[in-house]
Amino acid sequence: MKSFESFLSPQLNEYMAYRKGLGYATKSSRGHLLIFDRYLRETGVDWNSLQPSFFLEMRANLNMESSGVNKILSTARQFFWFMVRQGYVDENPLEDIPFLKEETVLPFIFSPEQTHRLLCNVYNSIRRTKRYFLIDLGAYIAILLMARCGLRISEPLRLLVKHYRKDDVTLYIEKTKFRKDRLIPIPQAVMRETENYLSVRKSLLPHDDNPYLLAGRKNKPLTEYQVRSTFRRAVKNIGLDQPRRVIGNMIFNPPTPHSLRHSFAVNTLIAIKKRKESLRRALPVLATFLGHSEYKHTTIYLRVADALSRKNLLDFSLWQRRKT
Repeated sequence: MKSFESFLSPQLNEYMAYRKGLGYATKSSRGHLLIFDRYLRETGVDWNSLQPSFFLEMRANLNMESSGVNKILSTARQFFWFMVRQGYVDENPLEDIPFLKEETVLPFIFSPEQTHRLLCNVYNSIRRTKRYFLIDLGAYIAILLMARCGLRISEPLRLLVKHYRKDDVTLYIEKTKFRKDRLIPIPQAVMRETENYLSVRKSLLPHDDNPYLLAGRKNKPLTEYQVRSTFRRAVKNIGLDQPRRVIGNMIFNPPTPHSLRHSFAVNTLIAIKKRKESLRRALPVLATFLGHSEYKHTTIYLRVADALSRKNLLDFSLWQRRKT
């Protein structure tokens, strides 16, 4: 783990320990503060420099998108409130520093047909050798669960065998983002594929005692790297590989594993809308299914509830750029 190295390193370490002691996940906030720590070192400042003007300059000098700058400012602001409470400083120098106006980020949305093509390609690319077959099949199941159940990439990899409940066709998702547990139903087709995986695993590893549902090597789970590599190859194979594009104040993201979760949510809302059912009633249910702490987080998917609109907007933006 990378260490803090600026003159504020003792206080930064103390803050991280404090957050961890409260039960918060610290990975993202630590990453933001490492960037802040590096900026302190590169500018060679000391305690006397920690004035609002310094943070206005930092906001302007950080070479990243507005959303990234705002995350660093927000985390640094929380850190300085901690510093005030601990008596290290009298006032929070970031209290009145405004955030930058952020770009509109449009995630890649797989259409149902594209999702089907992706899954077929992943399945057909499974290597039929003893060394790789089970690993590749496990990666396929992980991607299938993300695509058909809207799971985050970490969720299928953390599942234990006991979390898969065949009798009532459900998965128990334990304490992931937002520290929430949830029990979700899974489609019959996904259950059949999971049963097939477990049957293959039992035949290949008769004395297996790996507790994880998707087994990696040495009693460990399948890794994110293995799943991401499989996903990237499949995206390229089906012709959907594309770069990240910034056009005006809009960011068009390329396909990522998390796009499968976005696509599950968006395509679910599209299907509900086509059936002329109430989206307002559906949102709290979808929020619970996805593991959102509040269903207001789920409403963001309404903004991209038509997968074709994203592609049409991107195509129009590129046409406009070529025209000018």
